[in-house]
Parts: sequence; C-alpha cells; structure tokens
Amino acid sequence: MVTHLVRYRIDDDECRWGVVAGESVRPLSDNYASTADLIEHGTDDWRAARSRPPVHQLDRVDVVSPVTTPCRVICQGANYRQHAIESGMDPDARTFNLFFDKTDASITGPHEPVLRPAHVRLLDYEIELALVLRARVDEPRTITADTLHDYVFGVTIANDLSARDVQLPQGQFLKGKSYRGFCPMGPLLAVPEPDEIGLLADLDLSLKVNGVRRQHDNTANLLYGPAETLTELTEFCNLAPGDVVLTGTPSGCTATTPPALVRRLATALLPEQRLWSLFIRQNLRKPYLAPGDLVTATITNADGSINLGTQTTTITATPRDTP
Repeated sequence: MVTHLVRYRIDDDECRWGVVAGESVRPLSDNYASTADLIEHGTDDWRAARSRPPVHQLDRVDVVSPVTTPCRVICQGANYRQHAIESGMDPDARTFNLFFDKTDASITGPHEPVLRPAHVRLLDYEIELALVLRARVDEPRTITADTLHDYVFGVTIANDLSARDVQLPQGQFLKGKSYRGFCPMGPLLAVPEPDEIGLLADLDLSLKVNGVRRQHDNTANLLYGPAETLTELTEFCNLAPGDVVLTGTPSGCTATTPPALVRRLATALLPEQRLWSLFIRQNLRKPYLAPGDLVTATITNADGSINLGTQTTTITATPRDTP
C-alpha cells in the first residue's frame, strides 16, 4: 500500500509529519527535523501511524513543503516527447540526458504565494514529478527497475517556475529558475512499497492556470526514466537522502522555440542582443504568469493509489510592479 505523508504545522507551531488517510492526518509519534531525518530514522514510525486514529483534518492544518532544506535540486530538461519537440529537439535523435540545477532557496510550500521579481515579465510554469531520494551515493551505480526502490524514497509535485527573460537571453538556467519561491513542492509525499515502485511509470500530470488546463501528460512518455536517469547521475554527482530530482515537464509551457530554420536565419541575420530583444518583445504577447494568476497542479494515477494532492500557487508582485 502506497503511504501518503504530509508535513504540516498548527498555529505556527513546529513542523510535524503525518500519514494522510482520506481527508484526515494521523501524526507520527516523533519529530523529524528534515526529510533526510524522516527517511533515515522514521520508517517504523510512519508505518505504525497508518493504523493510528486520525487526529487532524487535512484542511485544518498548514501544509508545508515535504522537501526540507538544505538539499540538492537536480532537474532534467525536455524529458517528455512532446516537450522535446516543442523545445526544437527531435526526441528520436536525442543522444544525451539534459541536466541542470535549481538552488534550494527556490523551494517553498504547496500553497504559498510566489512573488514575481520586479524585473521578470516572462514567468513560466513547469509541472514536474519530483523524485525524493533515499540513498547516499558517492560512486557510480547501475540502477534498474528492480533496485529503483533502494534509491527513491517517494515522489511529490514540483513546479519548476522559470524566468524565461533571464534563463534564455542570459543563458542562466540556474539563476532564471532559482529565485526564491520558484520551486513549490507538495502537498503530499507518496511512498511506494518495493513492489509498487512501477506505479511511477504511469502517472498523469496536469497543470491549470486560472482553471484552464495548460499542461497534461503521463510519465509513460518520459524519454529517460528514473532508473536510467539516476544511473547516469551517479557517474558525476553525489546524492544524499532528501535530495530531489525533477524529472522534466510536459509540453504546454508558454515559452516555445521557433523552427530550426527560423532560428538559424535569425542567428545569421541579427546581432545577438537584437535577437533576444525581439524574442522578449514577441513573448510579451503570450499568456505568461502575471500577478493574481492561480496555478493548480495535480499528479495521480488512474486508480488513485498514488494521489499527490493539489498544489495551489498564487502569483504576486511588489506594489510598484502590480499592473
């Protein structure tokens, strides 16, 4: 049975962990200061909590991110077939897995408002399945479907918010994706049993802006699955319990890439600064996230055995930046 965990607080008290059953929360007996602490020391506690009586209603507690900091946030780019096409790539000719980072300063809760920085106008959304890692790895490992559970503790929802007018013109993935609040996490952390880890291969992702669906896909369409991805990561990256891997976003982002021929002609004919100025001016016409927008994100499977809840993010702005 997949266990759904929540990290929460009541009346500004310290954060605690609980098991979610329906709309109720069954608290763990002990406190765990971090996600890594829970992973390494809390297994017996959360297993026992599944049979305890409920104490809280889920809608009466303040749900916070199930991923604590410090941690590493590793991202995959263009990892869904249609998003690769949307990004100007041929998914059938891909010869590499695209990795980059976000800083953990970007992590925020699943219902916290996110401030759009005053200089950002092209704020984009990217729903992603986040793998929360359980193993400490400091050498190359070959990870398979049969051993994936030894490395992945659970999964949650992430929104890889991105300032496209920083990320693309400046070539600054880390900066453009790491402003504070640019990685809402949660609300729920689903922990599958070893024989349930295969459920991760058939999860539906959906993101809406103001009630209108912008993104939808299934993890069956990942170009590089979790086992293959983690195997490659261990070749050049140390991993620790509580670290997170964002596995890529479906198609439907606001930012798109022009056809290859158009890109080549524009690059040949226009100075780079002029090219990016034109890019930003053209993109200002598109429905990027603006103050007041509400982003909702869900990840679930067909039978509901994995249901990560609904993440809700309201975009805000400084007073001088409000339209």
